[in-house]
Amino acid sequence: MTQLDTDAVWLKPGQVAERAGVAVSALHYYEQVGLISSRRTSGNRREYRRDVLRVIAFIRTAQRLGVSLEKIKDALDQLPEQAIPGKRDWARISRQWRDELTARIEELTALRDNFSDCIGCGCLSLTSCPYSNPNDILGQHGTGARRLTARMTQSTTRTGTETSLFS
Repeated sequence: MTQLDTDAVWLKPGQVAERAGVAVSALHYYEQVGLISSRRTSGNRREYRRDVLRVIAFIRTAQRLGVSLEKIKDALDQLPEQAIPGKRDWARISRQWRDELTARIEELTALRDNFSDCIGCGCLSLTSCPYSNPNDILGQHGTGARRLTARMTQSTTRTGTETSLFS
C-alpha cells in the first residue's frame, strides 16, 4: 500500500471525466453512492486524487461484466482509504471474485451455445423447435426460459457457486 504524499496530484472533475471517458455527472453519481470521493477547494470546487482514474476504470470494467454497483462498492470499501491502492489490494479483490466470474463465464457460454436451439420460453411459435412444449407445460414450472435457466443452474451448481455476484 503506497502512502499519499502531501503534494498528491489533484484533478478537476472535467479532467477526470475526460481521462476516464465518463461524464462529469457520472463522477457525481459515483461519489453520491460512495464509490469515489473528492475534496473541496477553498472555492468549494471538487477535486479528485489522480488515482481515482484506476478506481473508475475498475468500476466501468466491473459494470461491463454485469457486476452490480452494490458489489462494486463492497469491493472498493476494502481498499485503503487514505492510501493509494497497490497491486496486492487489487489482487485480493480479484481472488474474491474469481469463482463468481468463472460461473458467470459458464452461464454466458451456455447461453451462447444453446440460444439458437430453443430457450424453452413456451411461445410455441418456432416450428423447428427441437423441444416440444405442448400446452406450455414449462410455464407450470415458473417464468422465463425454463430449459436454459435449468442448464445454467446445473452448470453453476457443478462449480459449487450458489450465490451470484451479478444480482
